[in-house]
Amino acid sequence: MNEIEKLFASKELRITAMRLLIYKFLAEKQIAVTLSDIEEAFDKADRTTLYRTIKTFEDKVIVHQIDDGTGITKYALCEKGCSCEIETDLHLHFHCNNCNETTCLTEHKIPQIKVPDGFVSENINLVVKGICDKCSGT
Repeated sequence: MNEIEKLFASKELRITAMRLLIYKFLAEKQIAVTLSDIEEAFDKADRTTLYRTIKTFEDKVIVHQIDDGTGITKYALCEKGCSCEIETDLHLHFHCNNCNETTCLTEHKIPQIKVPDGFVSENINLVVKGICDKCSGT
């Protein structure tokens, strides 16, 4: 059993050809992708199947959703062992104003943020905007 099959088994997720293809597509990317990017890569596939696959991956904590301020939801694979918990797993994202790519900066965790009594945190999203290393030439 390969690593992807082990991951799917650990998430109690049935292995299908489309799930394997989409997972491999996401794994090859170094950036977050939109649903349109996935549709373009799998232009012969049914849109509903693609959408359901991404939603299933999100429900099973295989991908996380990124709101980078562009108004278009993006998706990226979660790190191994991630449970998308506010206390341990949330990390920075970097959005390049030049190439419009969004990258997970998984080694840079979002610090603990204490909200006032009575408030309940459900999600935290921190996006740094600027020029990425590819565009800056450094």
